[in-house]
Amino acid sequence: MYMPLRLKFAVVLAFASSWMALSVWLSQSWLGELSHVVGLGLAVVVIAFIAYVPGFMNAFLIGSILADHRPPRREFAHYPQVCVLVACYNEGENIADTLQSLAQQDYTGAVEVLVIDDGSTDDSLSIARSAAASLSRQGMLIRVIAQPRNAGKSAALNRGFAETGQALVVTVDGDSYLRTDALRKIVQRFLSDPAGTVAVAGAVLVRNSRDNWLARAQEWDYFHGIAAVKRMQSMYHGTLVAQGAFSLYTREALAQVGGWPECVGEDIVVSWALLATGARIGYCEDACLFTKVPTSFRQFSRQRQRWSRGLMEAFARHGRLLLAPRMSTLFIWWNLLFLPLDLVYTLAFLPGLVLALFGYYWIAGLMTLLVLPLAMVWNIVIFGVQTRMFKQQGLRVRRNWGGFLFYSVGYTMLLQPVCVMGYAAELFRFRKTWGTK
Repeated sequence: MYMPLRLKFAVVLAFASSWMALSVWLSQSWLGELSHVVGLGLAVVVIAFIAYVPGFMNAFLIGSILADHRPPRREFAHYPQVCVLVACYNEGENIADTLQSLAQQDYTGAVEVLVIDDGSTDDSLSIARSAAASLSRQGMLIRVIAQPRNAGKSAALNRGFAETGQALVVTVDGDSYLRTDALRKIVQRFLSDPAGTVAVAGAVLVRNSRDNWLARAQEWDYFHGIAAVKRMQSMYHGTLVAQGAFSLYTREALAQVGGWPECVGEDIVVSWALLATGARIGYCEDACLFTKVPTSFRQFSRQRQRWSRGLMEAFARHGRLLLAPRMSTLFIWWNLLFLPLDLVYTLAFLPGLVLALFGYYWIAGLMTLLVLPLAMVWNIVIFGVQTRMFKQQGLRVRRNWGGFLFYSVGYTMLLQPVCVMGYAAELFRFRKTWGTK
């Protein structure tokens, strides 16, 4: 049965709101007990960001994913010219594989790949030049240019943007590997999507998930969490981040907003700049790129702090999106709630777990377990959707139950305190650098 998108949005919103109302009713005794310890106001804040808000978000995600029946990608007789910008900084171990995967694309239109080496101190530049010379062919020109010094990722991308002229611009990270159909599918999605689409985010998955326990947990984060959120946001015409690792943009739209801004979260800030023009950003769930994720806590911490700082930069520059009259405005408010969510989790819930070990269940107790059934349903729903997508491409979901267990139980204990550190770094204006390594 066909249901207009705005009606879907209203139905899913009503479902999520009803779940949150039920949570409020069930939590009255918990609220009373905690109020006796910390006062009513603080008790409401703590319980809201431990139970009410996460419950609403999970319910909205479940409803949206179940209601998502996006139009299929269409095949085309002719494909437009595309330039692929590969910003590279100290990727000597990876850049050759990235260029090899680009050279193997089955895209039938003309492709120019431009590697912008941003002052690497390793052998990235020489490896990229050698690979470019051996992999270039008719219809696939690979060039390499070098920045005179390390100037940051946005400067590298803007240099590449100025050196090319194709109407469609794709960005790919220098430590990534694309499936052979990734470029074709992301262009097909762009050409098949509604009018007003100026960018499409590709599907970024983990390439090095066998390295250690941290990489195995991140495999589920990318496969479950990040993919689900992008599916949901694109359904309502407002994917909030066309990530730099793999996204497509129109040159006209990028020129309109002045290219990539000089900041630590250039991809989220440029995405919000595009949304501020009233444009639409989509998501291609089956245009798959595999990237290497951080394998040490230090690298992971730096990456996620950068993402948190990027979110704060986006609000500082485009906070007016909170008042935009469109469905995706809900997700701008959603992101605004990340700061109190992370703060309450770090400063209240984690200490509450410690108190529970000593028999004090004011914060973490039986009532907090009520969020688990909804979280379990959400995991089952997105696992089914993502598994079906994998099967359609001849891919198989790797058995990684240890990683899933840590992702489900302990991952947020690392992630959310790290995000708080990122907010603090942006608040106190600590030095900014690009890269995670």
